[in-house]
Amino acid sequence: MMREFRKYHRTLAIILALPLAVTLLTGMAATMVGEWTVNIGIPRSLLLSIHRGEIFGLQGIYPILNGLGLLGLLVTGLSMSGLFGRKKSQHKQN
Repeated sequence: MMREFRKYHRTLAIILALPLAVTLLTGMAATMVGEWTVNIGIPRSLLLSIHRGEIFGLQGIYPILNGLGLLGLLVTGLSMSGLFGRKKSQHKQN
């Protein structure tokens, strides 16, 4: 079972690396441009349209896909961590 979760986790991570990196970087850059008035040469509106997936025409599904992907990574990662594993019964040895 653990091997299957590792396989799914690795596949999800590879698929989601680029969209999550784009969301992360554009969100941070938009905040810096808007709130801290840092000039990076890119308008905040363009950064936000990339961040929301509007520039790709995916504004309706992009956040859902990002969220589902992160949820999948969370579930597979936590299952591999052993946090929710079954406790082994301890037998008393005489």
